[in-house]
Amino acid sequence: MRVTPAVVADAGAVGAAAADIVLARLATHPADRRFLLGCPGGRSPLTTYAALGREAGERGLDLSRLVVVMMDEYVVRTPSGDLVAEDPGAAHSCRRFGRVEIVDRLNAGLDPARRVPSESLWVPDPGDPDAYDGRIAEAGGVDVFLLASGATDGHIGFNPPGSGAFSRCRIVDLPDSTRRDNLVTFPSFGGRLDAVPQHGVTVGIGTIRELSHEVVMVLHGSDKREAARRLTRATAYDPDWPATILADCRTPHLILDEAAADATA
Repeated sequence: MRVTPAVVADAGAVGAAAADIVLARLATHPADRRFLLGCPGGRSPLTTYAALGREAGERGLDLSRLVVVMMDEYVVRTPSGDLVAEDPGAAHSCRRFGRVEIVDRLNAGLDPARRVPSESLWVPDPGDPDAYDGRIAEAGGVDVFLLASGATDGHIGFNPPGSGAFSRCRIVDLPDSTRRDNLVTFPSFGGRLDAVPQHGVTVGIGTIRELSHEVVMVLHGSDKREAARRLTRATAYDPDWPATILADCRTPHLILDEAAADATA
C-alpha cells in the first residue's frame, strides 16, 4: 500500500515525531513483557535517539524492559579466511554505535534501576545469522522498528538492491553504492572506499516485514530526496530499492523533513 508521509520542518522535528510514536507504544505496553525497539545505525535516526533520550530523562521513564535490536553489523575476514563481526571497539562498529549512540543516550538521565540493561543490546551474529530471527520471534517480534533508507541505492539495514522479499538474517556482500554511503556516515573511514568492509550481517527484508508490529521510516536532508520520492510512490516491495518494504509492512509510518520532501511535491 502507498504510505502517506508526515512532513515536518527539519531533522529535529523528524526525530521528535518518531520518538512520540515509540513513547506512545511504550506507554501502553504490558509491564511484564519486554519492548523490542528495532534500530538502524547511521545518521538518519540520530535525532530520534536524541529525542528518545531527552524525553526518557525528563519523564523519568522505566526502560529496564526495553531491548535495542540492531539491524546489522559489519563483517570482516580474518587472516584464516573466516568471516567474523567487526571489532566492537571500531568507530564504525554497529555494536559500538548501539552502545554509545542509542543505549547511552537513552540511559543518560535515568536512575540505574530504570536504565536499558547492557545485555539488552542485541546485534546479529555472523556465526549464526538464523538465530537472530529466531530470537526476535521468540520474544514476540519487534514492537516498533525504526528504519532508514540509503541515499543512493535504497539499502535498508545492509540489504542491497536485489534482496529477496522473503530474505532472512544473513551475511551479504556490500555493493560499492552502499559502501560509498557509509563513507559519509562514518568519517573514521577517512573517505577511503577500501577502508569500508565488504561484508555485513543484516536482518532480512522478510524479517522486517514479518517480525515487526509497527515500522517508522525517517528521512531528512536534501540528499534523501530520491529516497523520499521512491518511498512515497511505492505501493509494494521493489527489490531495486529495498527500503520500499515499508509499503508491505503492518502499521507503517513515513516521516520526512521539508528538505527531503521537496521531491515528492
